[in-house]
Amino acid sequence: MQVRRLAAWTALPLAATLGLAACGGGGSGESDPNATVSIQISEPQHLISTNTNDSSGNQVLSALFTPLVDYDAENKPYEVAAESVTSTDNLTWTIKIKDGYTFHDGEKVTADNYINAWNYGAYAPNGQGNSYFFEKIAGYDDLQSKDPDGEEGPQKAPEPKATTMSGLKKVDDLTFTVTLAKPYAEFKTVLGYTAFYPLPDAAFSSPGVIKDGYEDAPIGNGPFKMKGTWLHDAKVEVERYDAYPGDKPKIAGAEFRIYQQLTAAYADVLSDNLDVDVTVPTENLSTAPTDLGDRFQQSQNSSFQFVAFPTFQAEFSRPDVRKAISMAIDRDEIAKSIFKESQISARSFVSPVVAGYQEDTCGEACEFDPAKAKELYQSAGGPAELKITYNGDGGHKDWVDATCNQLKANLGVECVGTAEPKFSDLLTKVEQKQPVGLIRLGWLMDYPSMENYLGPLYTTNGSSNYYGYSNPEFDRLVAEGTAAATPDEAIEKYQQAEQILAQEMPVIPLRFGQNVYAHSTRVTNVEVDLFQVVDLTKIEVVG
Repeated sequence: MQVRRLAAWTALPLAATLGLAACGGGGSGESDPNATVSIQISEPQHLISTNTNDSSGNQVLSALFTPLVDYDAENKPYEVAAESVTSTDNLTWTIKIKDGYTFHDGEKVTADNYINAWNYGAYAPNGQGNSYFFEKIAGYDDLQSKDPDGEEGPQKAPEPKATTMSGLKKVDDLTFTVTLAKPYAEFKTVLGYTAFYPLPDAAFSSPGVIKDGYEDAPIGNGPFKMKGTWLHDAKVEVERYDAYPGDKPKIAGAEFRIYQQLTAAYADVLSDNLDVDVTVPTENLSTAPTDLGDRFQQSQNSSFQFVAFPTFQAEFSRPDVRKAISMAIDRDEIAKSIFKESQISARSFVSPVVAGYQEDTCGEACEFDPAKAKELYQSAGGPAELKITYNGDGGHKDWVDATCNQLKANLGVECVGTAEPKFSDLLTKVEQKQPVGLIRLGWLMDYPSMENYLGPLYTTNGSSNYYGYSNPEFDRLVAEGTAAATPDEAIEKYQQAEQILAQEMPVIPLRFGQNVYAHSTRVTNVEVDLFQVVDLTKIEVVG
């Protein structure tokens, strides 16, 4: 259950569709354990666990790796690759891993594999996108480099003070301890995230250096191993790893098929040329129940759809400009006209699936009021032209165009939607701070906590804060929440931090989603989880 992070696709709930089970039906007959399945994804940006931020990359890694913990129906962590995860003070944690796990090259999984992987991910010169997730571990700061102004900048800064975190200590081959910089009650929950996978010795050409070509053929500890190499813009194939000690999959392998357009994937699943279409396109929502019958499915997920402002650009640096744009968008109308009343309008900055969620936290700034929006926009000196950049492989064109039409009518500005061919292309441009205007983004939680929305997306050094938002008071409240002794105390701090977002609006909340997916006639037991991942241990191919 490991797909999280930035979501390439539009997540489409269809609560009005009645009579659909959460698990997919399929053909009659016995399961065929020698058959393979095909699953729709977009082109991943990366396939190294410490650098994978997108949902498609995580779908692939979830097949190749097994996490230390996973989550039950109540979003509570339970041990998987870990035998136990314990602490008496929320500061020093002892992790014992289960004996019997091996990497796909036969190497035994040991404590060193976790320690080496996490140190690699945390070391700033390696430029890993998930480095942020290790910052709670003691010694992380010594792996970061500082420029003369005191800001992080590994490309122009001197070497960090250390290459390994002082908080990681090996006890024996199957046990290590993690000492945090500050107590953190939810640390066990965090360990289910992709960044905390182990890496085999074979991943490194020398200590701390990933071998050339490893990313095209990752070696994991999960139920499937790579079959060949990642064929960029085409597919990634995996096959069952017979030495896997956990729950055995009921299929021989999977082909993660890379699509540039969701409509092409839908056509393929309709004609049984694709087994799982993870995201039904908006233009097919009204006909999908008739087209597919019980092959059209829905389930809850943790997605949060929003547009972000590049706050480092002068024209978007003023909160009143950002608020005005938000107030000029009729979320409910778009949910009705584009999503057929299937998506839930969002007026908060975290998903309803996490503890501590509050409705309508952004208040007036999320209320549709075109007259007030135009007045505020003009008085704040908003730009005469707006652009919303989105990934063309994610099914976003219709709602982006509808949003631009509203902004034209309600603010009196020019607005255009601009598509980047792939989600990975969009992320690359945003990382380089190229002028892309407003940025279409989506988020799937990494682990079930308010902090996982607030920290990565909005703190100054958040791993997915691509838009340059920074507020010291917000950072302080999130830090106090992570250090709180109890979940209730943490939630109180997180809710206070969310109020700052409501005042400054670095992003515009738009919608909360669910999974709306489809499958072929040849598969059954198709489940897509809160993280938008197809469960490859349950899916079956039937005769």
